[in-house]
Amino acid sequence: MKAAVWYGKGDLRIENAPDPTPGVGQVKVRIKVCGICGSDLHEFREGPFIIPSRPHPLTNRQGGPVILGHEFSAEVVEPGSGVTRFKAGDRVTMNALILCGECTYCRRGAYNMCLKLGSTGFAADGGFAEFAVLPNYSLHRLPLSVSDDKGSFTEPVAVAIRAVKRSRLQIGDTAVVVGAGPIGLLVLQVCLAAGASRVFVVEPMKARRELATKLGAVAVFDPGEVDPGKAISDLTEGLRAEVAFDCVGNQPAFDTAIKVTGRRGIICVAGLSLKPIQVPFMRLWGHEKEIIFSSGYETEFSAAISLLADGRIEVESLISARIQLVDLVEKGFMPLIQEANRYVKILVYP
Repeated sequence: MKAAVWYGKGDLRIENAPDPTPGVGQVKVRIKVCGICGSDLHEFREGPFIIPSRPHPLTNRQGGPVILGHEFSAEVVEPGSGVTRFKAGDRVTMNALILCGECTYCRRGAYNMCLKLGSTGFAADGGFAEFAVLPNYSLHRLPLSVSDDKGSFTEPVAVAIRAVKRSRLQIGDTAVVVGAGPIGLLVLQVCLAAGASRVFVVEPMKARRELATKLGAVAVFDPGEVDPGKAISDLTEGLRAEVAFDCVGNQPAFDTAIKVTGRRGIICVAGLSLKPIQVPFMRLWGHEKEIIFSSGYETEFSAAISLLADGRIEVESLISARIQLVDLVEKGFMPLIQEANRYVKILVYP
């Protein structure tokens, strides 16, 4: 089969790989669509980061070679021994978490805190390939109302749902999304679905600001042109927002999230920062603000599929390009890295 194999920083090769065979409790699937995630770009540019640098306790994988890709829809080809939930032809998507199922956190249902946590596409071969073998427990069936393209968004929608749940957003709250990348645009829509009275967006790129407006933002701000904190204060009678989401993961985005929230506001950090972030202690302390982090997901996939199925989450507008696997680097990774003002989500068809 054809596969996109990561060997090291900047070294991603499209090559022939053996067709995988399912073992006990595993399912072989044919990948229909796989989206490119920011985590894939991190690994390509700076990895290994999520890719384990020592043998993973559940998969024994270390570094490369490994097949990237974890945002995908697929069709069941062959259930392995002991699998009764799925049959050939079933349409599925995947929760990328690789779990021990035995530690304290797994027993509590806090799966993203598993003491041996891994992720398909990093600690095991993923979806930038014609076929994949996946744990039976990771698969979720897709209804007919969710197309293959929509199904590939289930994982990032689950990330967005998790962030909104972690933020404790209440019906009627005002929210601000800082960063209108794929996750930010999904968080915007999940906030509205969860009952936010209005959602503001802060984003420097014009095309993404326009997209945020189309998807329901009541107002969008270019932080290079206006002070988002003052602008949102003027629109909220000085109260600012109850909740802000940092969907970028850098110092300016975090600072903005603090500015746009009011007293006792909650800042939910969903973006991944590779560098330390400075915290203005006195401002947080004096206003009793909270900082909450949201990492991945736990059991949000059923909700994500439901929101995609009934149209409360719209993803077609986020798709900037559709490409073949052989063009993954040239027409996928590089445009997202070099021309982020033009591209949001690129889908790959193995």
